[in-house]
Amino acid sequence: MARLANVHLFKGLDLDLAPFEARSKWRRFDPDEVLVDFDELSTDVYFLLSGEVRVLMRTASGKEIILNEMKPGEVFGELAALDGIKRSANVTALTRGEACVMPAAIFKDLLFSNRSVAERLFCLMASRLRDLNAKFMEQTVLDLRHRLYSELLRLSVPRGEKGIERVITPPPFHHIVAARIGCRREQITREFTMLTQEGLIERTRGALILRQPDVLKARVAEAMRADH
Repeated sequence: MARLANVHLFKGLDLDLAPFEARSKWRRFDPDEVLVDFDELSTDVYFLLSGEVRVLMRTASGKEIILNEMKPGEVFGELAALDGIKRSANVTALTRGEACVMPAAIFKDLLFSNRSVAERLFCLMASRLRDLNAKFMEQTVLDLRHRLYSELLRLSVPRGEKGIERVITPPPFHHIVAARIGCRREQITREFTMLTQEGLIERTRGALILRQPDVLKARVAEAMRADH
């Protein structure tokens, strides 16, 4: 079975991936290792086979904004492969792992010879664009507090069968949340304290529990409707 068969872009498709794998490289990486950096001229596409990575952008002053975290089965680097322009983000390993590194020319051969793969990539890129549009809207319209509510909802998954509560596992570090919504760590700490006092969140050893996610959703919706 092809090693790339479990990558979301190819999963369930009847493709012979062996010729493309044979023309690719395999890269093992360690925590904190930089896989792709800003303004690099490289155009390889990375298919994450194991491990987790973080995608971020950095301002001229050194401030970092986290765009995403990726898990096994996901792909990054496709933009540079398609347009040949310098890398627009940094990708750094969070854990030990391995990736298939496919040269741009091979990736385009695979993409243009398989319509189903091309359609999946277009849908993936459209989904990422919609997510960025939503975050841009939040950044423009919402204050820090409501951006935090929205981000906590986005990071969480339903807890238990009833699904009334939501949970983030493991609990996020305050400086990481701050880098995701564009503020300072101290501001996040202050907001978390208030949320805890209100009984809206609870931090356990292994998770952050959103006790009343519907309240957070309602507050975000109300802030979106308000005239800023």
